[in-house]
Amino acid sequence: MSEVNTDQIKKAPMLAVMLVGAFFALLNETLLATALPSIMDDFNITENKVQWLTTAFLLTNGVMIPISAFLIERFSTRKIFLTAISVFILGTFVASISHSFPLLLTARVIQAAGCGIMLPLMMTVTLTIFPRDKRGKAMGFAGLVISFAPAIGPTLSGWLLEYNSWRSLFYVVLPIAIMTLIVAIFVIKNVTKLSYPKIDIISIILSSFGFGGLLFGFSSAGDAGWTNERVLISIIGGIVILALFIWRQLKLKTPMLEFRVFKFNIYTISLVITMIVMMSMIGAETMLPLYMQNTRGFTALESGLMLLPGAIVMGIMSPVTGMLFDKLGARKLAIPGLAIVGITTLMFTNLSMETSFTFLVIVYAIRMFGLSLAMMPVMTNGLNQLPQEWNAHGTAMANTLQQVSASIGTAILITVMTTGAERYNPDMSALQGSQAEIKEQIANNALINGYNIAFIVATVLSFVAMFLSFFLQKKISSQSKPLA
Repeated sequence: MSEVNTDQIKKAPMLAVMLVGAFFALLNETLLATALPSIMDDFNITENKVQWLTTAFLLTNGVMIPISAFLIERFSTRKIFLTAISVFILGTFVASISHSFPLLLTARVIQAAGCGIMLPLMMTVTLTIFPRDKRGKAMGFAGLVISFAPAIGPTLSGWLLEYNSWRSLFYVVLPIAIMTLIVAIFVIKNVTKLSYPKIDIISIILSSFGFGGLLFGFSSAGDAGWTNERVLISIIGGIVILALFIWRQLKLKTPMLEFRVFKFNIYTISLVITMIVMMSMIGAETMLPLYMQNTRGFTALESGLMLLPGAIVMGIMSPVTGMLFDKLGARKLAIPGLAIVGITTLMFTNLSMETSFTFLVIVYAIRMFGLSLAMMPVMTNGLNQLPQEWNAHGTAMANTLQQVSASIGTAILITVMTTGAERYNPDMSALQGSQAEIKEQIANNALINGYNIAFIVATVLSFVAMFLSFFLQKKISSQSKPLA
């Protein structure tokens, strides 16, 4: 198939539809966060069991993303997007009428199967239809989706659950998804170049179990602990299977996922920075609500509202930083941006029982402003170095490793927090009240000590990312050559 003349395509409507599809795909990662207790009551299930609604979604999503590069090269843009959004609609509909937990869990897997393809497809299409010197603005809008959708999920679900059942979460998404499908039929055009790679079943199996094992292991480690047999088997098994997958890809003439993208030095540095940023960002988004709810007694809705201004700031800034990237390049944005992230993360290392809601909101919002200066400019900078025919592989690799790094970051920070809480040595002379009150004070202070130590680790990660950003090229306006 020859390449399409992208000058003849109405880019804005096509990108807008794909952005909406990706938005709801990412929104559903966190949409059930505050609804899990209601679902537990409805189906009379335990906390460990209900957590699979989130875990299964993330696992399926993580398994589909690496396969997306193969699908994008084998099937047309229209066929992939319309199929993905249709699968997502089916999953959402089944979830809305689920009368049992197994059916709801199945619906979440169906949803995620569609979601896992939409984000890498959107990014690949963006890289295809926009020239290198104009990609920043378009990728900025992609950054809006990536940052805003997961952050607004808990707030939106918390608000809806104040007045409705958990099924309302799917009732709201379903009609918008259907409208997106209808509009997509008219505006989505075929833009990606097809090479029709052969289906390699072994690669698909190895990819699924390799990345799936890592994601499951790290996402379970935060709660179950690193010495848990299930966690160790998942992580070690995932690493071994992933090594076999990489070895096979390097041997295949047309690999399912092209690992030679790492021969491009700026792409590799950019991806490492993005992974560290994701570890720090997702870790903070996990730790702060836990601190607010477990030690301070805030509701899930209140903790969601605390995150909302930061999500709005990043949402507004992402297109702006995209335009600035086209003019300035990534390094001039990433260095100050990651410095802001490091300083604001450092400010979270002194949390206490007196820390105000206003302080949390303002510092978190400034932190997200810093992230907006770094995240998409750095990723776009790396993807710009790749040749056009490797766009699908570059975006699939980036999205996959973001998922893995988010799981690793969350697991590490929760482990650090738990260890810090366990090793807390209270100053008994500073405690007052009855025996029960003193016990509660010790428990709260131990948790806060754990959170503060976890944020010290997040601070170090942020400054490591800032240091690496000095190695970014000022601007990549044409394709670079890979390392030998």
